[in-house]
Amino acid sequence: MASILAVGIATLDIINTVSSFPAEDDEVRALSQQQVRGGNATNTLTVLSQLEHQCAWAGILIDEVDSQVIKHDLDQHHIDISSCHVLTQGKMPTSYITVNQHSGSRTIVHHRDCPEFSFAAFKKIDLSHFDWLHYEGRNIAETLLMLQYCKQYYPKLPCSIEIEKDRQGIQQLFDYADVLLFSKHYANSQGFNQAATFLTSLQLNTLMTCTWGEQGAWLLTKEKELIHQEACPPQQLVDTLAAGDTFNAGLIHSLINHFSVDESLRFACQLAGHKCGQSGLEDLTSHFKYKSL
Repeated sequence: MASILAVGIATLDIINTVSSFPAEDDEVRALSQQQVRGGNATNTLTVLSQLEHQCAWAGILIDEVDSQVIKHDLDQHHIDISSCHVLTQGKMPTSYITVNQHSGSRTIVHHRDCPEFSFAAFKKIDLSHFDWLHYEGRNIAETLLMLQYCKQYYPKLPCSIEIEKDRQGIQQLFDYADVLLFSKHYANSQGFNQAATFLTSLQLNTLMTCTWGEQGAWLLTKEKELIHQEACPPQQLVDTLAAGDTFNAGLIHSLINHFSVDESLRFACQLAGHKCGQSGLEDLTSHFKYKSL
């Protein structure tokens, strides 16, 4: 069991499940609706907590009604929020999500009236208690300061960075990561239509992965060995929301436990595939059985 800190956002997710995605200017009835906690970093921590790690989140909480849903969920998953910065004004980020019951795909409209977590707040955290740091690749200027600070004062503390979107200046973060977790969306934004060619184009001395939906995921080692793992789809596709966050958690868990890179990639893909067979992240690991190489 490791102690893991993740830096990023938590959101209120309002999820409408529909039988098929509506056309523009159409009106459809939702089959169901739920309000749950979301956000990439906290999703990853939720899975890591179920994998029996001690988890903590560093982000922004606003003292308003919607934050109660978020705090309750984090408490239920034993995620420490003592490193968060609490504000009295603003609104927690909210994601309005439409899930297609037929395909399992999700479409998201995101709204935020909330500042990002600052380097000043990060510096107040005693990092000596942690075995791994995980960052969302956002809030670039402040995150860069966090990474530089850790590199100077905690050089042996490993960190991973999720690179989901092409944000201005995000490449500045790459050299500070021990593990870079790229999305298909980011690779496409850089002009690549294959994960393998994208990863091999990067001249970086770090372990890197890139997920590619139904085609699975690729991993490039520091020694430039390229590994591919096929996708592990469930018998019935139910919900792809947070599949990428689950993959990230599976990979972090595997690396912390000193799995080989092949096994790490395989474990992460299997866990993400298992997640796609259920709605949400509750009890994700209780029925998960890893099939080793």
